[in-house]
Amino acid sequence: MLLTPNPTNYCFGCGGANPRGMQLTFEQDDEAQRIRGRFRLGAEYQGGTGFVHGGIIAMLLDEVMAKVSRFAKDHAVTAEMTIEYKKPVPVGEEIIVEGWEVARDGRARNRVGEIRNASGVVLACGRAQFIEVSRARLQEILEAAKERAGGEKH
Repeated sequence: MLLTPNPTNYCFGCGGANPRGMQLTFEQDDEAQRIRGRFRLGAEYQGGTGFVHGGIIAMLLDEVMAKVSRFAKDHAVTAEMTIEYKKPVPVGEEIIVEGWEVARDGRARNRVGEIRNASGVVLACGRAQFIEVSRARLQEILEAAKERAGGEKH
């Protein structure tokens, strides 16, 4: 199943309503219980010349791990994340970003994400704990954020 950017979501990574966002599309592999994306990032996302910025790498891993919530149809937010930058991620070359869940304990969801090159070499990996949030609590958080922003999209 293809997960295309939601046209009403303003998320920098996966939202379709943010003209400055990345508008990432992922694939949901129900059989393997994994989320994957294939991307070629341009120079606008570089840190050091020719290489993707570390913050963008972290964002890609956070996005792919967050989307794993789709399998359980729950809502979970990032509580803690660590990134291991193994090799530089070059701009302009295809990368594969993949995420999956490794453990669940109460509301805690432990997930892993990887960024690999087209040859399968792991360039960066992340581990994160997500915390499940009820739909009602999530709605409260979103409403409070809208009020703080004055209802505008910045």
